[in-house]
Amino acid sequence: MTLQFCSLSSGSSGNCYLAGSDRTLVLVDAGISARQITERLKRLGLRPEDLSGILVTHEHTDHIKGIDTLSKKYHLPLYMNRATEEQLRTLCRNREDMEIRLFENSETFLLGDLEVRAFPVSHDAADTVGFSLQKGGATICTATDTGCITEEILSELTAADLMVLEANHDEDILKMGRYPWFLKQRILSDLGHLSNEAAGLALALAVESDPRPRQVLLAHLSKENNFPEMAWQTVVNVLESRRIYLNDDLRISLLKRDEMSGVYVL
Repeated sequence: MTLQFCSLSSGSSGNCYLAGSDRTLVLVDAGISARQITERLKRLGLRPEDLSGILVTHEHTDHIKGIDTLSKKYHLPLYMNRATEEQLRTLCRNREDMEIRLFENSETFLLGDLEVRAFPVSHDAADTVGFSLQKGGATICTATDTGCITEEILSELTAADLMVLEANHDEDILKMGRYPWFLKQRILSDLGHLSNEAAGLALALAVESDPRPRQVLLAHLSKENNFPEMAWQTVVNVLESRRIYLNDDLRISLLKRDEMSGVYVL
């Protein structure tokens, strides 16, 4: 086994992913409570003490809710860029005791036996990033909380064997829904979230650039402005409009908001 991935939670109410190798396991964000994270790790036969750290994409609550308790109780190092650190230290009670290890965006660093690269995405936080984790020629890429797909994001997605890609909302549902106009504008902007159609286009461009076998996990679905079946079908429709079809080399699954996923192994 080279790399493994499991979603502990994915959605507007909280995001937390487990990823890594036999030797090095990390969380990508901790946006649910430390208690929930501990319980879900236990289902996998793991404890927080088995983790090598937490990779932090940005400071929004649905990505950092459990960080304060986890870092204090289990002395887990937190990996983030400087701008996110500055925000986090104003938001967390346990800020003085946190072990924060800084990285530079777009540079690769070692975390145990993993090669990790944080790449900038387009979101209305201090300096939001996605992550690519690599070991033994296999790559996991997480790209959520971005309002658009830049060339750098597309490059990271194209290189991934397992892609965690945001499909946050259906534009028509969002526009007709009950959200106030300013919030609709935020979500639809280049600093907001990817729509189902935009996710489909990003995936199509990655496949067209490099038709390697891929497992795609649609993530961060909105509770108010999306449906799992709609997200999946919209992405498939975009692919098929470009003559890209699901098969053993291209598989698409959905990550649920309040449930763990299965364990994906590369």
